[in-house]
Amino acid sequence: MNIKIMEGFNGKVPELKVFTLPTCSSCFVAKQIAFEVARKLGLAYREVNMNTKEGLEEGTAYQVMSTPSIILNDEIIVVGRLISKEKLEEEVQRRLEKWRARASSEKPPSLNFES
Repeated sequence: MNIKIMEGFNGKVPELKVFTLPTCSSCFVAKQIAFEVARKLGLAYREVNMNTKEGLEEGTAYQVMSTPSIILNDEIIVVGRLISKEKLEEEVQRRLEKWRARASSEKPPSLNFES
């Protein structure tokens, strides 16, 4: 697992979620792509089946109306279409870097107790 991914996330592993439906012809490929990117970057991966009550509720909370859709933590990357593995990895990396930069700029100054 890539430990650098954890910086700026309060010790939590960012989660890549793929919203799917059994009738979606592109979802199988989207799941494979997202799983490979998550594994490569050390992210948690989860499929959300919108054909279940829980999956539909979660999808609705993100305003996902079509599949496949991919979300990193709470940030939507793509809705209702396939994205290439390279493009998904690029988008995920960009967001992770943005979050890390924001977290490092929000760190309080360290206290130095040496005399």
